[in-house]
Amino acid sequence: MGNRLSKIYTRTGDKGTTGLGDGSRVDKDDLRVETFGTVDELNSMVGLILASEIDDSVRTCLTRTQHELFDLGGELCMPGYKLVPEPCVDQLETDLDHFNEDLPPLKDFILPGGSEPAARCHLARTVCRRAERLMVSLAKVEDINEISLRYLNRLSDLLFVLARVLARANGGKEVIWVHGDKRGKAD
Repeated sequence: MGNRLSKIYTRTGDKGTTGLGDGSRVDKDDLRVETFGTVDELNSMVGLILASEIDDSVRTCLTRTQHELFDLGGELCMPGYKLVPEPCVDQLETDLDHFNEDLPPLKDFILPGGSEPAARCHLARTVCRRAERLMVSLAKVEDINEISLRYLNRLSDLLFVLARVLARANGGKEVIWVHGDKRGKAD
């Protein structure tokens, strides 16, 4: 396990570099750093959802997800490590099936919103997709855990489904996208 921080500022990054978990130093704009930084941002976005009034089953799912995202960040911080196992992807698929089961089929595109927790979930979904894109770029130049890439792909799907669930919670509604030719016209 890496060093524990007893002092928050170290001054070691003052010249634009940062340390990886294996002790090597890279530029702070290195693709690996950008990727695990975005995973950290995603984890913070999940924290914002958890700070909302949400159903206990969603809370349990997202709390587990936060721990897994922290593992993923650690994996990305330590080249060559694999901390996200296949059962994490399997669990996301189980959660997807469970939460999607009672939702009506999509016939239209939906817009982010519907409620504050749903909007937060949509924002987390977009950050997740960015993390996934960065990991794809990283995989072109370095070895990564392919399971982790699948994990982010499933997680973005789950966040979309959870946003739908949260928008409908307590009698709420999803916001349906209306094509520009039809906006403002009477039905």
